[in-house]
Amino acid sequence: MGMRSIAHLNALRAFEASARHQSFSLAAQELNVTPAAVGQLVRTLEDWLGSPLFVRSTSGRARLVTTEVAEQALPDIRAGLERLAVGLERLRSCGAGGVLAGSVSPAFAAKWLLPRIERFQAAWPETDLRLDTSLKPVDFVAQRIDVGVRYGRGLWPGLAAEKLMDEEVYPVCAPALLATATLQAPGDLRGQVLIHDQSVDTSTGFASWQAWLRHAGVQGVPTDRGLRINNSAAVLQAAIDGQGVALARSVMAHDDLAAGRLVRLFPQVRLESALAYYVVYRPECIAQPKVAAFRDWLLREAHGPA
Repeated sequence: MGMRSIAHLNALRAFEASARHQSFSLAAQELNVTPAAVGQLVRTLEDWLGSPLFVRSTSGRARLVTTEVAEQALPDIRAGLERLAVGLERLRSCGAGGVLAGSVSPAFAAKWLLPRIERFQAAWPETDLRLDTSLKPVDFVAQRIDVGVRYGRGLWPGLAAEKLMDEEVYPVCAPALLATATLQAPGDLRGQVLIHDQSVDTSTGFASWQAWLRHAGVQGVPTDRGLRINNSAAVLQAAIDGQGVALARSVMAHDDLAAGRLVRLFPQVRLESALAYYVVYRPECIAQPKVAAFRDWLLREAHGPA
């Protein structure tokens, strides 16, 4: 059986902590055991190896000093213990039981996911969904996230990504504004309040009013003015409330357009976003039925009837 036993793993932890602290007492505090227990674990390891790991001093006050061979072995032992810890955390953090931990942006949750989530819950009633709605990307391992939806180019280290939806960007406004303003051609945007979506940095390829107007061949519209909001759902709500003309993201605006709360302007101008929505997950978690089910459901919702 050799070094595969839990006892020897504990002995390795005791040895590594003792060598790092140069003290059985400090190692005992870290491991939450007694100094005598640490000393016994180290002696067990020495007996198994048939050689000492520390140079024993006649003075009880002297710090522990590792032998030359032990010092050479420490980097590999530390690396091995760290990899074991990472592996165990991955096993532990792939969501236990019937709780599915998901991560999406607040706007995507409000405008796309939550209006549809009842269909997933009806199909998987034993699965409880816990959503983390954060503007910033979360650490899937540290936050124990099973699956999420991210907006970008599809490359996130440590995560598998499958394209969920492409997106188009276009101006929208409230029907009431359209009834009172002349908005028949893109040039008519001169004099209108522009609502800017600043939820994503334009350096990533996120479309801005400047990019849309350039694509439409329009000049003379002041893009340095207007209302700036860092939440796509709030951008659309401002347009619904008649605050101006918003540059909408098609995925976010879909339901508001279908319900008549917003009207798309200048449909002859088509501008595809360089960014898209992706289902993302840790590869080691996709074998879990609840994670695979949510991934498959998202893809069906995106590609099936609205």
